This record gives sequence, structure tokens and C-alpha cells, in this order.
Amino acid sequence: MESLEIKRMDLFNNVYKNKKVLITGDTGFKGSWLCIWLKELGADVYGYALPPLTNQDNFVTTNLATKIHHADGDIRNLKKFSDYVQQIKPDIAFHLAAQPLVIESYNNPHYNFETNLMGTVNFFEVVRNCPSIRAAVNVTTDKCYQNIEQAIGYTEEDRMGGDDPYSASKGCSELITHSYQKSFFSKENTAAIASARAGNVIGGGDWADNRILPDMIRAYKNNEVSIIRNPQSVRPWQFVLEPLFGYLKLGEKLLVSGKQFSGGWNFGPYPNETYTVNDVVTEVKKVIPSIKTDETSVKEKLHEANLLQLNITKAITKLDWKPKLNFSETIQFTIDGYVQELENKNIYQDRVEQIKAYCKK
Repeated sequence: MESLEIKRMDLFNNVYKNKKVLITGDTGFKGSWLCIWLKELGADVYGYALPPLTNQDNFVTTNLATKIHHADGDIRNLKKFSDYVQQIKPDIAFHLAAQPLVIESYNNPHYNFETNLMGTVNFFEVVRNCPSIRAAVNVTTDKCYQNIEQAIGYTEEDRMGGDDPYSASKGCSELITHSYQKSFFSKENTAAIASARAGNVIGGGDWADNRILPDMIRAYKNNEVSIIRNPQSVRPWQFVLEPLFGYLKLGEKLLVSGKQFSGGWNFGPYPNETYTVNDVVTEVKKVIPSIKTDETSVKEKLHEANLLQLNITKAITKLDWKPKLNFSETIQFTIDGYVQELENKNIYQDRVEQIKAYCKK
């Protein structure tokens, strides 16, 4: 008999229980959180990714390697990745393995494009050659759109693009997804595939460089001043479980209803819940007043968008998905996750409790 605790976390009609679920990028921030949620839903979780970057990574602090099936591997190596998938024969696959940072894409553009483009190609090559996979979701970003700094949210039909290498690579990943959908996955008896586009995702377990929340918490931990870049930039801030709820809801629909749910899907906050970097700083200081910050002007001005919003009407009306947290709750959930890490508790169980609290919303 299914426990009450699992039922409280299952917003997906029990579709993932006993399913083999493949997650590329499981050692990453969102990938590790996705593994935890699926594991608690009774899925048989298989991860494929590069080793964690640091001992602070969510994959390490939650001891996830002992709870799921994980294999170290580079998504650019098609043969090794294909051999792994053919061996495990998953039912559904989520692709999160990627180079995820704008500034890093300037530092190493070749790696950025190779990983984010050919990684997507390799993912769909493996999916189309593995008959057991019935559904697949490619996770990209809101930055896949050609950003013209418009005041209204981008819809799924807006033009792909990107001025910086990261954004351009994610726009290309979307075009690759569309091409594979039309060329290989439009036929009967093939997997139903889709892409998921989310905003600025925050939460405990993210320790990437040059990201506002990790930088602030690092500075707080070391009693240092956090330098705030681009304080007036507007972003669709989301607690990590918001888009994951969307990814899992999309996967459920693909598994149950098939190709009618193919295509691109936006997951972001409501239009009135989009705030500046400075708003984030202000809200964090309400939770941790002793955090010290200072604004700076960067000598080498790399291009980063000032205004970026998503239109989430499609996901609300067709997926039965909607954001559960307002801005204040988003920051509170995020800071709670970091505080739990700093206090050295049972991090895996803390993550599970946050999933439960989120689902009660």
C-alpha cells in the first residue's frame, strides 16, 4: 500500500512509480533535486553525468550516489552514453546535462557549444535508438529566446536566438529538438518528445560561481561582502521545485497522452512575480539581516540581458501546472535550504521535507 507521505508528494497520478527514469546531469543542481523527488515517488532512477564539481554540490551533500543508480560519463561521448542507455532500457528520459552558466560560456565558448549542441544531438540519437523510451524532455532555459528586452513575456512560438554564447547554444538546442521532433519522432511507435524552458532557478544546493544567491551565501558563510552585479536586471526567479514540478508534469502527459504534448513549454513565475536582482538582495536581508553586500561596476562588461520574462499561459491551461510560491516564499524556501546545509543536518531528508512542504501548497 502506498504511504500517505508519498501520496502527498505525488502530483503526477502515480505515473512514475516503478518506472525506469534516466536523468542526464544528475550531479547538477536541478538534476539532483529531480532525482530526489523521483526517488521518493518510487521511481527507479538512473543518472548519467560528469562527476560533481565540489564536495558542496547537492549530489554529494545528499549522498545521492547511494540512493540511485549513477554512472560517470560525458554526454559528448555518444558511444559510451548509448551503451549505458541500451543496458538500462529506461521508460522516460530527462536531459539536464549541459554547460549552464552565461559567464562560463564567454570563458570557454567551444566547450559551451560542443556540450549544449552535440549533447542535445547525442541525447536524441540515443532516445530514437532505444525502443523502451516512450517519452523524453530536453531541459533548456528562458534564455533560448531572441531577447529584445520586451515588457511582455515570451511565448513558446517566439523566435529562438541569443547574443551571448550560452543563450545562443540553448536557442540551438531548441532548434535541434524541433528538428528531431519533425524528422524522427513524428511517426507512430516513436517516443513523444518535448522541451522545457525555465527562468532563473534558485534553491539550496546551488553553489555555482557568479550566481546571486550562491555568491551571497558564500560571502555570509565566510563573513565577507558579497558583490552585486547588475542590480536592476529583471529575472523570472523560481524556487527549484517550481520548474521541476513542470518537468514532471510534462513527462506525465507525454507518457499518458503522447505526442499531443510535444513541443516547447515555458515554466516561470506569474508576470507580477518578476523582480530585480536588487529585490532579491532586499528580500534575502529580511531573512538574514547580517548579510553584507555592495554593488560594483564590472570593468569588462559582458552582455547579459536586463529584462527577461516568460508567458506561462500554455502550461497553466494545458498541463494543469501553475506556480505555487510567491516571491517572498521563493526566497524563504531558498534560504531555508542553504541554512540547512550550513547547520550540517541530514541534507537528503531536509530536501524531502522541502518537497513535502512545497506539495502542500
